[in-house]
Amino acid sequence: MNGKLPPLSSSSEKKRLDAMKKYEIIKPYILEQKPITYISKEKHIPVRTLQSWVQKYNHQGLKGLIRKERSDFGKIRINKDISGEIERLILTNRRATITSIHRKICKFCEKRNLEKPSYTQVYSTAKSLSPALKQLAHKGRKEYQNSYDLVHRSEATKANEIWQADHTLLDILVFNEKNRLERPWLTIIMDDYSRAVAGYFLSFNAPSAIQTSLALHQAIWQKERKDWNVCGIPEKFYTDHGSDFTSNHLEQVAVDLKMNLIFSTVGVPRGRGKIERFFLTINQLLLQDLPGYIGNNSTKSHLTLQELDGKLSDFIVSIYHNRSHGTTKAAPIDRWRQSGFLPQMPESLEDLDLLLLNVAKARKVHPDGIRFQGLRYIDTNLAAYVGETVIIRYDPRDLAEIRVFYQDKYLCTAIAPEISDYTIDLKDIVSARNNRRRNLKKELTSTQTVAESIVMTKQNKVEGPSEKSKPKSKLKRYYNE
Repeated sequence: MNGKLPPLSSSSEKKRLDAMKKYEIIKPYILEQKPITYISKEKHIPVRTLQSWVQKYNHQGLKGLIRKERSDFGKIRINKDISGEIERLILTNRRATITSIHRKICKFCEKRNLEKPSYTQVYSTAKSLSPALKQLAHKGRKEYQNSYDLVHRSEATKANEIWQADHTLLDILVFNEKNRLERPWLTIIMDDYSRAVAGYFLSFNAPSAIQTSLALHQAIWQKERKDWNVCGIPEKFYTDHGSDFTSNHLEQVAVDLKMNLIFSTVGVPRGRGKIERFFLTINQLLLQDLPGYIGNNSTKSHLTLQELDGKLSDFIVSIYHNRSHGTTKAAPIDRWRQSGFLPQMPESLEDLDLLLLNVAKARKVHPDGIRFQGLRYIDTNLAAYVGETVIIRYDPRDLAEIRVFYQDKYLCTAIAPEISDYTIDLKDIVSARNNRRRNLKKELTSTQTVAESIVMTKQNKVEGPSEKSKPKSKLKRYYNE
């Protein structure tokens, strides 16, 4: 055959088949030289039509036999004023039916002495409108952007190039320091390239600059667990426009650490789907199997925040980091390690504390040390500063030690001798204080201090919980050496 047909597509399939049928009809004339009149009588097709097919075939081949569309094919023959009014009614009346619009258009035409369109013409005009235009008019800009705007998906090319941060309210109820059930907040910092978790913070408090700073502190510094070596200062820190992320404090931290802050579009967090996917993984692979998960009718006793923290840490390091990720096709910890780079680290832990441990308090140095939260903190370097006011910074997750600064200069790390062998959470101290207050009401002769209460609780955990007591797991401490 002479000529070639256009590439196959759903819209041109019928035209291709029609062209092939025409060729089969005129093939006896082309190949066997049978008379046109004979073919006309046999196929009941006019002679002039057959002659036109033969002429087109000789000139263009099979392409010449394809039926050409009219120049106005698909266009609706309707007055421009009428079509404009139809479009206006459709875009301004979200729930209006084609029937009601047709009635309104007929009244519109009567007033202007215009020819009334048919129902089919109104229906065709409605169908010809762009779905994007209708969604913008009916549902607003935000819904339009979610469906039709082009999303820029940032992809890191190496570990620690981009870190993402976000908060979520976990779908689980755990005991707080008042022994009441409450849903905790989780702050996560994730490496964009490897999908490894660099740091996290678990708290009952709503997201704030403190939670973000503590999670970033853990993410940047070396971890106590040797199998969790994700650390360093990222080149870019990608977050939303929450007040905790856009605070002046975090901006100053970014300048000091030489870290660029990047914010997602206000109200459009679609560029951060990677960390949202991690939250879904937490729900599906960890929380659903724990007592207290919302949606489960479990009769088991609920966890404490410290126990949930321990399970979350074990899940991240032992399970999530070693599972093949659906997008990268590699385990997050292996992908973070394989680049073979040396992470950029702060000069010292004290410098990082000064930047990120946002929990700062002014305290006076007494002859017996610094008093804070019912505890006494001592260090030999404090002897020269008795009577002076210093700034203490501390991690609420571990009050066994505090960092002491004088005029923005690091002095020492003071410890509380009574609890120096334990990891003490601020919640532990609050709980011990509440228990002591309740005991004093029952027995006024009790002289047990808050520190003694905490030590007794910790010792009971080491020796084993009693039948009535509920076990608590220790919260992991940072690696400070």
